[in-house]
Amino acid sequence: MYRALNFNAGPAALPEEVLKEAEKSLLNFANTGMGIMELSHRSKEYQEVHDQAISSLRKLLAIPDDYEVLFIQGGASLQFSMVPMNLLGKDQAAHYVLSGSWSEKALKEADKIGETVIAASSKDHKYSFIPEYSQEDIPDNAAYLHITSNNTIYGTQWKSFPSNNKIPLVADMSSDILSRPLNIEQFDLIYAGAQKNLGPSGVTVVIIRKELLKRSSDSLPVMLNYNTFSNNNSLYNTPPTLSIYLLSLVLQWAEQIGGLQQIEMSNEKKSGMLYEIIDDSEGFYIGHAHKSSRSHMNVTFNLHSEELSREFLKQAKEAGFVGLGGHRSIGGCRASIYNAVPEHHVEKLAAFMKAFKDKN
Repeated sequence: MYRALNFNAGPAALPEEVLKEAEKSLLNFANTGMGIMELSHRSKEYQEVHDQAISSLRKLLAIPDDYEVLFIQGGASLQFSMVPMNLLGKDQAAHYVLSGSWSEKALKEADKIGETVIAASSKDHKYSFIPEYSQEDIPDNAAYLHITSNNTIYGTQWKSFPSNNKIPLVADMSSDILSRPLNIEQFDLIYAGAQKNLGPSGVTVVIIRKELLKRSSDSLPVMLNYNTFSNNNSLYNTPPTLSIYLLSLVLQWAEQIGGLQQIEMSNEKKSGMLYEIIDDSEGFYIGHAHKSSRSHMNVTFNLHSEELSREFLKQAKEAGFVGLGGHRSIGGCRASIYNAVPEHHVEKLAAFMKAFKDKN
């Protein structure tokens, strides 16, 4: 069966093994005579899927017992609002590190809820690096510090995380969760849309320190209160059952291939192939991100003229590559090489890039 060379930024590639396993369950899951998407979310068969997904996530990410794992709909964009609605008090300010478009959008939503402060920003440098911030400038009564761990549009990624223990650390990890080992206890809240490394679109994972749940006011709308999901095992209403099932399969796949250490090595190898082509091209390919901030998930680059960039993308499409156009807001080229993108697909892209340079 034909499989595209898929470098889409999201929804993105899923492991072929996961898709084959899911195919078996579309008509008859666990001998129920129903497809997985037809099961009641109150059935024991679905309950096992739901609980397995939470258990697998806890195991892979080494999530301590004093954290809740929640499944919420609405994507990371809803979390831009839910985080300040639940965590930002009246006499507090939320601090945001701006490293790309998504952190800007998160800040914009928080501005509607309460007071915010820009702790650091690399916007004036076209978000080409992760900005440094001063811990001393963040007061002890700040509500939280928000970061975006990987920036899909600009191809930058945090290599180490703030160690400021004075205030809660909140991270949008939508595009690099499960790509490397994490010390969960560095964070107080992590949220991630599933459609890049965790599974299909439709479900967002929230990992939150239980102590933080005390901040959520009873006056919040029920579906915007983290306690609603915590108190009901994310089953207060009908969850995105198919998405959670596929997420569970992706987590099992990740464990089978060696866990996060193995995945991290593969991601470093894949991104290294492309960055080597860029660095050795003598300026033919121009990487956007500073070397110290380069993402292992999204490799962003330009060619030295728009005409040549268009020709590159045209020939790449003809060669079977999908999703190499940069984000519509900045243009250029982008290869998204999430966990499920096979190494041999990246090898083919590196070879294509080298051949295109040699011809032009």
